[in-house]
Amino acid sequence: MQPITRVLKIGTLGAARITPAALVEPARELHGVEVDAVAARDRGRARAFAKKQGIDRVIGGYQQLLEDPVIDAVYIPLPNSLHCEWTIRALEAGKHVLCEKPFSSNATEARRMVDASRGTGLILMEANHYRHHPLMARVRELVPALGPLRRIESRMCFPLLRFRDIRYDYSLAGGSNMDLGAYTSDMLRQVAAASGDPALMSSPVVSWARAKLFGPDLDRAMEAELGWENQCSGHIVNSLWSWRMPGISVRALGERGQLNVTNAVLPHYWHRIHVKIDGKTREERVSGKTTYYYQLQEFERRIRQDTASDDLHDSIATMELIDDIYTAAGLPLR
Repeated sequence: MQPITRVLKIGTLGAARITPAALVEPARELHGVEVDAVAARDRGRARAFAKKQGIDRVIGGYQQLLEDPVIDAVYIPLPNSLHCEWTIRALEAGKHVLCEKPFSSNATEARRMVDASRGTGLILMEANHYRHHPLMARVRELVPALGPLRRIESRMCFPLLRFRDIRYDYSLAGGSNMDLGAYTSDMLRQVAAASGDPALMSSPVVSWARAKLFGPDLDRAMEAELGWENQCSGHIVNSLWSWRMPGISVRALGERGQLNVTNAVLPHYWHRIHVKIDGKTREERVSGKTTYYYQLQEFERRIRQDTASDDLHDSIATMELIDDIYTAAGLPLR
């Protein structure tokens, strides 16, 4: 597949609430990217969205957008249960894909998506935006200084009181372990990998998981304990609705010290890095643009340089861990 040298034209499937922040606004800062069209099942909603966001074209349906010869790539912010179907359709139609997190409904679907990307030679990238911010680069630099890791804790409690939201719909692959676990499971694995310890490169084993239910099979909160063969343990807490205080954090404990990061997911609003190594404590902050800016910049880079995504194994492994947590909690996979 030849890299694109002109302005990259992106279409969005759907007019989701996240689209302005995740795609439209960063595209305005990246001169080589243009959000050219929006497609939605409700054409009136699509027109209103396009007018408000300054998008030139409205296309009547998802498939019509995929068949549009002007479009180079698509952004997929659809409900989780539709990610696999429309990602594969887009790749088969010759479009590069930026797919929202969680990557898919389950690990089986994730593998199908990755196989489709490799089969077409097109770029597929999960929109796990926090991975690309300078803050995470700094975290990866700091983790080895902690010495051998003994425990990693990842927590995201983000109250969502819109109870008709798709995150509370099992048929759309909803649940706290899907929506928030896409971050916490991924962060836990990113920190483990940054240690450089070969034993932590594999996925952890889930020893137990407990869910608080919103309805049949739908978790509004999830807690899980995990571990690796080298005796390092892990803990994950996700909550869309529970008694837990709101907060986003990741904590790593090593033989030489500990690292606490507050708000690694949206560091452009506010964040803090607290490091204690060999008894010496310090705090750091990392400057930068929004996480979504770096994400779109990376997506553009991969397309222009025809560079296959090197983190799709992370997307599959995170979905495998999410599946394992559901199984341990006695709940069916999404």
